[in-house]
Amino acid sequence: MSAIRKIRRIGVLTGGGDCPGLNAVIRGVTKPAQDLGMTVFGIMDGFEGLVEGKARELRNADVSGILARGGTILGSSNKGDPFHWPVQKDDGIEIMDKSAQAVKNYEAWNLDALIAIGGDGTMHICNKLSQLGLNVIGVPKTIDNDLDATDLTFGHDSAIYVVSMALDRLHTTASSHHRVIVCEVMGRYAGWIALNGGLSGGADIILIPEMPFSWEKVYDKIKQRELMGKKFSLVAVSEGARALGEEMTTKGQDIKRTDPVRLGGIGEVVARNIEKNTGRETRVTVLGHLQRGGSPTPFDRILSTKFGAYAIDLVSRKKFGYMVALKGSDIKPVRIVDAILKQKLVQPDTQAVFAAKSVGISFGTE
Repeated sequence: MSAIRKIRRIGVLTGGGDCPGLNAVIRGVTKPAQDLGMTVFGIMDGFEGLVEGKARELRNADVSGILARGGTILGSSNKGDPFHWPVQKDDGIEIMDKSAQAVKNYEAWNLDALIAIGGDGTMHICNKLSQLGLNVIGVPKTIDNDLDATDLTFGHDSAIYVVSMALDRLHTTASSHHRVIVCEVMGRYAGWIALNGGLSGGADIILIPEMPFSWEKVYDKIKQRELMGKKFSLVAVSEGARALGEEMTTKGQDIKRTDPVRLGGIGEVVARNIEKNTGRETRVTVLGHLQRGGSPTPFDRILSTKFGAYAIDLVSRKKFGYMVALKGSDIKPVRIVDAILKQKLVQPDTQAVFAAKSVGISFGTE
């Protein structure tokens, strides 16, 4: 793109899976942008809208009252990667590169900058679009909290709140019926939701991808609790968790997605094995998309608003190719290329793991 003298028109989109806080970011972008005299275009359905040319102007009235609303008023998609675009053919699906069309629409709308709100996949796309000359700013969103360059992503706090509340409710029914109840949560390859949700919800066992577990250790924990007079147990298991020497449990593949693996089903496997090998009546609850829906927590509302406002600040200063990030209590810019170097995974020596072990929670490893 040619050099620009003043930022007049910006686009904003929400890519990847939805989560609480997206609308708060859109609001945090639109209000200060208009105060600075910028026109804001909301691109519909994530990067699909950038490729297919779907956008509408956003005004103050469009973002009024959406701070606490879940989801995204713009729509989203985790199958709209311009560099991995699925096209239906007679003999199946063909993956094509539609990035040139994305650039064409960016130019046709006369955009001076693009703010893309999303997770790891969205930031990878942002990096590629930057290399094609687009002026891009990233805003980190994912309930999984697996972006390494920011201390937290918005959406994570809301997700673990759901997990915590679910475990609170499962606790009463598990204790009443003297059952083991397994709660499967999202997170893909990162165990942050299971770890933080399990810690806040009082799980007795937490199983995460980064710490492959021993079946015998899981059974032993349940039996030890019964010897202590505790006739029930709660198990929080991440969808990507696996036993030592075993593969992750999957539901198949979706080649329309950049990462085609569909995780899920480990909760049923864990419940079945516990009941078979301990004789304890066991049930499973899969929270699924409950973790993605509903209103954002106050923490996520504040963080999302800060992210949106800071993204506009970066745009106004023409600091492109950066992602906004939470560092301690401050919002700071990090280069998108640095933000995607590696995923932020749970380390066995992290303080949350230490705290969990200190209060008697087992990870099936000891």
